[in-house]
Amino acid sequence: MTQSTAEVQTAPEYAKEITKEVISITQSAGEKFVELLNQADDEITGVRVFVAGGGCSGMTYGMTFSTTEHDTDGIIAGEGYKVFVDPITVNFMAGAEIDYMDNGVNASFMFNNVFKSVGGSGLCSGCGGGG
Repeated sequence: MTQSTAEVQTAPEYAKEITKEVISITQSAGEKFVELLNQADDEITGVRVFVAGGGCSGMTYGMTFSTTEHDTDGIIAGEGYKVFVDPITVNFMAGAEIDYMDNGVNASFMFNNVFKSVGGSGLCSGCGGGG
């Protein structure tokens, strides 16, 4: 049995470029990405942003170095850096901002507005942990 070309299903298309309206990166975060990537091994091609299940407190957001750009990855390209984001992560982070803050004692990346698209508050009322 053969299929006509009209019956053949194709993989969904993903937007390769992620605009700042979808996920934005502050200037300080972009500068830190450049700094970290310049210090990384040569095979590192960018930073990968990801989400993971987080139990009652919601999703956990994180980043790691990446040596691979997948076909379905969206890309946030800045001057001197690339950030790879898979389609599932894009859905959970729509409207988010990635920022970097260094107050001299603590330095960290922050994910602002990550609950905007999913309607969460970031607090856990069921376990008494308060967030």
